[in-house]
Amino acid sequence: MPQTFAATAAVELAVIERSGFVESRHSGSAVVLAPDGEVLREYGDANALILPRSTLKPIQALACLGAGAPLVGAQLALATASHSGTDRHVAVVREILAAAHLTEDDLECPAAWPGDTATRDEMVRDHATPSRVRMNCSGKHAAMLLTCRTSGWDTAGYLDPSHPLQVQIRELVERLTGMRVAATAVDGCGAPVYAVTLAALAKAMHRIGTSSASSPFALHRNAGALVEAVRENPWTIAGPGLADTIVAERLGVLSKGGAEGVQIMVAPNGTTVALKMLDGSSRAAAVVAMRLLELADALPPGDVAAVVSQLPLAVTGGGRDVGAIRPAF
Repeated sequence: MPQTFAATAAVELAVIERSGFVESRHSGSAVVLAPDGEVLREYGDANALILPRSTLKPIQALACLGAGAPLVGAQLALATASHSGTDRHVAVVREILAAAHLTEDDLECPAAWPGDTATRDEMVRDHATPSRVRMNCSGKHAAMLLTCRTSGWDTAGYLDPSHPLQVQIRELVERLTGMRVAATAVDGCGAPVYAVTLAALAKAMHRIGTSSASSPFALHRNAGALVEAVRENPWTIAGPGLADTIVAERLGVLSKGGAEGVQIMVAPNGTTVALKMLDGSSRAAAVVAMRLLELADALPPGDVAAVVSQLPLAVTGGGRDVGAIRPAF
């Protein structure tokens, strides 16, 4: 039986350097799959159990498609997003809800402020309050509600693990990861989240990321459509200035971060990275994942460097840059 994620499973993945002094270190585990799906490199123990958190969203979105939800384009991309709550994101969430003849009140995710600073500032000036539609998982929840409407399932209690939608999601998690779910927990948005190994998560994301929208098989066809939707609408997956959006836009990489330092990336050639930071910090996750893709010759170093320069990785002192968050290899 795989063990839960622990210090014994971790190696150093990133350091925080200030004025030439290594001030902090991030440990974790990572696995890199070659384009054919074989394990190329492993750091730490990829067979330790983790909670995938929001990196589970592509599978959740695929389960919605498989159950007949009519999601395409930006709506499909937003179903797998952890969006920053801009007006543009919210407009698409409301489109999905309208298609289900439902409203924001039907969402069972908690109310939240948008992650986007400019949007939040504008809301504060307008004396607005946190709302469910601004919550970063509202696209996923709207897609779940639309699926329930399409399938004739009760929309109330759609987050209950025994609800038909959640049963389908769990079955698809097991199908794509190739392992039985080891534990069920409650994610930050209230949806079930399932414990799998990091290696199993990488396997599932490789299967999704290398699927074709023209496949004769419905699951692979849906997965290919999802990947295309994200790559064609990178603004949906996160938001302005955020790593997943920048990486998808500039590198064509399917990139999805999750809470507590989980990150997956699938390069255009199929090379796949999944990683988990032991301390739960996400600040170094994207740059480490890109570095691993670069080391696997899946991304050109110059392109990676250009994207890294756009991420908030600088360590400042006295109002100027004096160091950086960087991979440990």
